[in-house]
Amino acid sequence: MERIVISLVIITLAFVIKGQASANTNIVGNAVDYSSQGVVMKGYLVYDEDIKGRRPGVLVVHEWWGHNEYARKRARMLAELGYTALAVDMYGDGRQAMHPDEAGKFSSEIIKNFDTAKARVLAALDFLNEQPTVDSNRIAAIGYCFGGGIVLNMARQGVDIKGIASFHGSLTAIKPAQASAVKAKILVLHGADDKFITQEQIAAFKQEMKTAGADYQFISYPGVIHSFTNPDADTYAKKFNLPLAYNADADRKSWEELKKFFNTIFKE
Repeated sequence: MERIVISLVIITLAFVIKGQASANTNIVGNAVDYSSQGVVMKGYLVYDEDIKGRRPGVLVVHEWWGHNEYARKRARMLAELGYTALAVDMYGDGRQAMHPDEAGKFSSEIIKNFDTAKARVLAALDFLNEQPTVDSNRIAAIGYCFGGGIVLNMARQGVDIKGIASFHGSLTAIKPAQASAVKAKILVLHGADDKFITQEQIAAFKQEMKTAGADYQFISYPGVIHSFTNPDADTYAKKFNLPLAYNADADRKSWEELKKFFNTIFKE
């Protein structure tokens, strides 16, 4: 009996120590300023201070609401996985939309001025590459909603990074990919019942990627609609009568797919 008690104490202490180690990861997050074409961009840089040396870096591009706490949350989640993450600002001066009309205005301004969008992504990329915790040879970008469309269009333009991942993002090409132009590996995580994206757009995207010779994965989640990774989606849906809904299962599964994707591209 004494041996059993001792064994149980040892097992309990092991779990306590493991829990403390997990809780004691030293995640450091700071608001940062960088600039693009004379405009101040307000980002959020986050990493685990306990990890020594350089590690992969990841850009996080926000939904059409702008650089908000949700984008920062995803950046922190990436830091917990061992990456340095920069939640970027695509609208300038940290602007955030409080209403879909305003969000539509902000996002359409960027899409219509794609050279400005590309310059802002490249400015964020340069800033990330300059960080002492970042291995500039191992960079990726992820985006949500509007941000998903942005990173997909950056891949189409041949931005030289390891990979990009789009969560419930727009599939429309600003400038269609040219043959052999896409350097980044692509992961698209899509709600199969997303009301903002048609079957024709999906087919066109897949054909475009095939024609361009891109290395891509397209994963659909049945019964899932737009903004499925964001727990605030249900609030937005109710407040603004939008076809959005959080889906915990698709959120979890899509994040696991991202982790596998990063493990693959950063080991190559």
